[in-house]
Amino acid sequence: MLLLLLRDDIGIGGVAREVDLYRHWYGQFASGTFPPGDVTWQYPPGAGLVIMAPGIVPSLTYFQAFVALALLADAVITLALAHADSERLTHGAWFWVCGLPLLLHLPLARYDVHTTALAVLALLAVNARSTAAHQLGGALAGIGAMVKVWPALTLIGTPRGRTTREAWTAAVVAALALVATLALLFDESFGFLRQQGNRGIQIESLGGTALALARAADVWPGRVEFRYGSFEYVGPYVSTLGHFALLLTVIALGWLLLWRVRARRWTPATPLDAAFTAVLLFTVTSRVISPQYMIWLLGLAAVCLTSRSTVMRPVALLLLPAAGLSSLAYPTLYAEVLSGAPSGLTVMVLRNGLLLAAAVLAARRLWKETVTTPAES
Repeated sequence: MLLLLLRDDIGIGGVAREVDLYRHWYGQFASGTFPPGDVTWQYPPGAGLVIMAPGIVPSLTYFQAFVALALLADAVITLALAHADSERLTHGAWFWVCGLPLLLHLPLARYDVHTTALAVLALLAVNARSTAAHQLGGALAGIGAMVKVWPALTLIGTPRGRTTREAWTAAVVAALALVATLALLFDESFGFLRQQGNRGIQIESLGGTALALARAADVWPGRVEFRYGSFEYVGPYVSTLGHFALLLTVIALGWLLLWRVRARRWTPATPLDAAFTAVLLFTVTSRVISPQYMIWLLGLAAVCLTSRSTVMRPVALLLLPAAGLSSLAYPTLYAEVLSGAPSGLTVMVLRNGLLLAAAVLAARRLWKETVTTPAES
């Protein structure tokens, strides 16, 4: 992965250019403000801490420090999974170690490995027995939510009662404390909300694949434009499709809440399986599926595989070819994806088809394991 990052010439190349954008934002933070009026800044305020961290590492350039911290986060995830595996004779660490390189060098040039580390540690801590561990897990999930939102979903499956109270209270306190501190120290802490609300349909999302198929069949006259930091479709019905995607996200949240109310059985794997299912559902219903989203899913699948009682093994296996197809889509065949060429369209249909199948299968298996009684089964 390091060698590929140094060469950075696969497909369209330039995967590491994102780090240059992070370095630009670091300059904004150094002047005491979040990026003002920058449409590419679409992250919660906690992300600023991850962006600032490489700038304070001594004796290294910003790029070198960023990669070093990404490797450190990867090592933390690997060691945490290996420790969990050593107690249960499972294979979560191997899934992570073998699955991440399927994304080529992308994970080392994005800050999603850092966020995944917070989510993995939060899940493993919440699944421990002590109050201190539950509080630590909740705090990590709260901090993760302020870095990239989705780690908040790691708490969706905490067992009812004391564990939920301890973890969720710690998450809220940690998130509020972090946001309040950053709001005091920096201007424009919530500017990201303006940019996030205006995003359209990104070409790698499920909605984007539907539009690409329609354009290939000459039934939709839209085009691709670079907007809000990514390539999006522009044309008739795009806004409607974007609102429909938001509706699907709301429906997914409603299903998760219904599951939590109806669930009758909690196994040691239920908090892990529920978190994985939640992030899968929110991914496939999103208007944006950037290639780095696969890092989150691989990390959560690996956590599930640290428990012998997980029901997510078939779902985790679907992610491996999906990850390989993601690296074909970006950066290998990204020019073909942009142009809607048959090869690019085929890769996106297969990748997104696997993600959709994984989400449906995960939801079905979670419901069957925790809600449906043996007689009903």
